Amino acid sequence: MTASPTTRVLAVLELLQAHGALSGPELARRLEVDGRTLRRYIRKLEDLGLPVLAERGRYGAYRLLPGFKLPPLMFSDDEALALALGLLAARRLGLAESAPAVESARAKLERVMPRALQRRVQALGETVQIDLARAAAEADQSALLALSAAAHARQRVHLAYRAADGTATERAFDTYGLAWRGGRWYAVGLCHLRHALRSFRVDRITEVAPLPASFGVPGDFDAIEHLALGLASLPRAHAVQVLLHTDLATARGELFEAIGLFQPHARGVLLHSQTDDLDWYARQLARLSCSFEVIAPPALREAVHACGARLQALARV
Repeated sequence: MTASPTTRVLAVLELLQAHGALSGPELARRLEVDGRTLRRYIRKLEDLGLPVLAERGRYGAYRLLPGFKLPPLMFSDDEALALALGLLAARRLGLAESAPAVESARAKLERVMPRALQRRVQALGETVQIDLARAAAEADQSALLALSAAAHARQRVHLAYRAADGTATERAFDTYGLAWRGGRWYAVGLCHLRHALRSFRVDRITEVAPLPASFGVPGDFDAIEHLALGLASLPRAHAVQVLLHTDLATARGELFEAIGLFQPHARGVLLHSQTDDLDWYARQLARLSCSFEVIAPPALREAVHACGARLQALARV
């Protein structure tokens, strides 16, 4: 679909806002128009009261007047719908203070929408449900924001933490990243108390304070991958290894992420887990569409055979 002249004029504004200054030929190339048409769009912006400066010469460029306050953000229908879906997801991210802010943002967004788009967004809110396995205990938004800022600035923090058994500890901590998994927020990074990589539930962090020290993050560090490995290796009654004869995307799609760590293998996907209940684990494997091999423990093979026998018996009833 060919973009309307109004859309292209707004595109000029967005490009100048994003890049600061662009030459006439570059602007024309990005908009796929000729120089004469571009100059007409520039005049349209000037007619709307937006001061566009044209610098002459070999290295001349168009730019907005420095310090000029731009008008409120404008969104296309698709962008507004994307924002509405994002707000729906934000409701489920376990942040205690976010609910009023989400509702306020949603109300402001709907107030400035055309009536037809407003009805579409309201329909989303009334009919779409997003299951993000909300945490039993909501996280402290101030702790999440402080850790996020520290991770971005590479600034070490003093972190106070209360474990599940009530034990309180303090440590210097380098926040490599934050991750949402299994219905909870986690801070992942280097713990200077244990001198090792650790993950901490954000809802159990009672204090975050900046320290006068910086740090570096390994270039290949992946917070989600480290968290998955840590959760999969939590000490339980049985360590599990299962070879799934399928690809990584299918394995993750048919089994929930928190069940363990999925590792690519020459013959499929190797799943590493820990469990206290082998019968429950056998039932999770029984619903897979692919074949699999139980590598460990042997007792899981027996649990799978018993699960299969029960299903066969039920099928004969």
